[in-house]
Amino acid sequence: MSTARVLLVDDRSENLLALEAILQGLPVNTIAVTSGEEALKRLLSEDYAAILLDAQMPGMDGFETARHIKQREKTRHTPIIFLTAADRDAHLAMRGYSVGAVDYITKPFDPWMLRTKVKVFIDLWAQGQALRQTSERTRDLREREGLLTRRLDQARDALAAWQEGRDVDPEIDRILGLLEPGQA
Repeated sequence: MSTARVLLVDDRSENLLALEAILQGLPVNTIAVTSGEEALKRLLSEDYAAILLDAQMPGMDGFETARHIKQREKTRHTPIIFLTAADRDAHLAMRGYSVGAVDYITKPFDPWMLRTKVKVFIDLWAQGQALRQTSERTRDLREREGLLTRRLDQARDALAAWQEGRDVDPEIDRILGLLEPGQA
């Protein structure tokens, strides 16, 4: 199974370094970008367990970036946690939730709280990966079962045809009986 990735989006490199330090030691690869545009480019080619997104950035802000993320089928279910230096503003928080954020955290924040929240999304991502692998394995096994059933039916048909054209042999009849479902 691959390692989960978390996308860190902030226009300030010192904030990205701080986020990487907070998440250090978790089973995750962090990818840091400095703009909404860069984030959208990364999301075209890679899947992420979560996105930590600065709400206020020059150019495309976090809200517009989140809106684009949630419009794409591939990324619409990726959890977004907004991080902002703005004072607690209920309007901005509601704006964040309205574009699809799962959380809206104002700075300064408790690093252990953020780490714990991200860990939950990493665990959910890993469970989703395991479920997809199990589903694929189940599909493969069903296909194999179908193939083996068709081959067994062909063998039964060939044996039945052969049996019709031969003399009766109790040992062969016993073996043929073992091939019949419910016979033993």
